[in-house]
Amino acid sequence: MREDDPVWLDRRLFPYDSRFVDVGGHRLHYIDEGSGPVLLFLHGNPTWSFLYRHIVRRLSPHFRCIAVDYPGFGLSVARRGYGFTPREHSMAIEGFVDALDLSLMSIMVQDWGGPIGLGFAARQPDRVQSLIIGNSFAWPATPGMKGFSYIFGNPFARYLIRRTNVLARWLIPAGISRTLSAAELAAYLGPFPTPASRLPTWIFARHIRASAPYLAEVERGLTRLSDKPALILWGSADGAFQAADRDRFASLFADHRIVDLFDAKHFIQEDAAPEIAAAILDWRSRLIVSEEAVR
Repeated sequence: MREDDPVWLDRRLFPYDSRFVDVGGHRLHYIDEGSGPVLLFLHGNPTWSFLYRHIVRRLSPHFRCIAVDYPGFGLSVARRGYGFTPREHSMAIEGFVDALDLSLMSIMVQDWGGPIGLGFAARQPDRVQSLIIGNSFAWPATPGMKGFSYIFGNPFARYLIRRTNVLARWLIPAGISRTLSAAELAAYLGPFPTPASRLPTWIFARHIRASAPYLAEVERGLTRLSDKPALILWGSADGAFQAADRDRFASLFADHRIVDLFDAKHFIQEDAAPEIAAAILDWRSRLIVSEEAVR
């Protein structure tokens, strides 16, 4: 353990240097491993950059792998008065990319990373070279998503989440096929030790419905990304996003490739890291060959 590490983080599981940058009043935590083409990894709810640890280990010999925590998640600290809404998170990520001056990126998104990352990408498409899309969405909520929002985004759920951290305690194990170790589960629950710190997880659940205007904006912006190559990595055992969502993404990108992760649940990064890393390496090598052929 390093001197400034929280007691709940076992660095043997997350052996990367923690970096911080001030963006818009936030202190954003990120890891930055390897060199080469930039891969930016964006998490969802209620996770953080820890989710990508296995993928970063496999891909950092080939890429510059950057995984960042949203304000209020992981080791990032939100500025006073922050609302923790998807639009605000997307703007924070845009500020983060500007601060690091990242370009020619491949962005991997999953869960809420989809609306957050694709929203940013559509605002600055020239910074983005290609997209890697896990189980996610980029449009106003479907009926099934609204049902989840009604359950976990109502005032009573807010009370339970603040008191017991129930959303993280239930959702993370339920979204992974294998059983997490005690240290792994502690790393996921650790960022939410107090009632106030748990509120951002409830806000995400509520904003599946409450952010309909922003989600519609993200959907419209996808036309500015339709020429980007897209790798779609889909956990077939996910109870949240279905094959119809996968196919909806596929219909948006003419140059796409689908890799089905048949035994993976919602958190594909935990269930299928070797397959994901191999798919990204193979896909990127094919893109390079295609680009060289065009030249």
